[in-house]
Amino acid sequence: MRNLCVVLILLSARSLAVGAQVTSPDPRVRKPAIDSAMANDWPNLAKYRDANAALPAPVANENRVVFFGNSITEGWAHFFPAMFPGKPYIGRGISGQTTPQMLVRFHQDVVALKPKVVVILAGTNDIAGNTGPSTLEMIEDNLEAMTEIAKAHGIRVVLSSVLPVYDYPWRPGLEPAPKIIALNKWMKDYAARSGQVYLDYHSAMADARQGLPPNLAGDGVHPTEAGYLIMAPLAEKAIAKALGR
Repeated sequence: MRNLCVVLILLSARSLAVGAQVTSPDPRVRKPAIDSAMANDWPNLAKYRDANAALPAPVANENRVVFFGNSITEGWAHFFPAMFPGKPYIGRGISGQTTPQMLVRFHQDVVALKPKVVVILAGTNDIAGNTGPSTLEMIEDNLEAMTEIAKAHGIRVVLSSVLPVYDYPWRPGLEPAPKIIALNKWMKDYAARSGQVYLDYHSAMADARQGLPPNLAGDGVHPTEAGYLIMAPLAEKAIAKALGR
């Protein structure tokens, strides 16, 4: 009996050891690092909180406009004084953001600033999967939700087409061009149905591959100054149209 007990104990110990080997993580598999800022403030409400608090209320007859978006909008804001001289235009773009993140911060970074117009440029990072897989319908729902919130607060909406992209350098092989074209078509149709303004950057900037040429975006995604110089008059025209309504 004692020998049998010893054998059973040894077999159990071996079984546990094998089980531990099966369930223990492979040291060659590296888990992605969790960014503490992302974990604690997923929509990055902290980025513009102080700037928003310091911003005075618009004066009478001020045509305040908020440009709301991702890194493309964030990078553009540096050129606002030169491209929109004297205009009360405010940049509220955050690099890497997707439409669900933008929807969460829409009240803080748009509605609370009391603009007459919001220019929304979003969706490319969703297609790139920055915050996980996303269907076109999910992006459309978020854009529609932002539009409805703006309308409820008397803010006119300019829905900007997603800029052309042939390939994302950080997520190659996704073939985003046809998805972007389909999303832009929906956006144009939705803007017409809902009485908003559609701003078409895509047609003015796309090359033969339905991407951005190197002179307009060195990495194929983020516009150079030359790219922004094409976008600026198109934005001004769309804003004027929105204010006219």
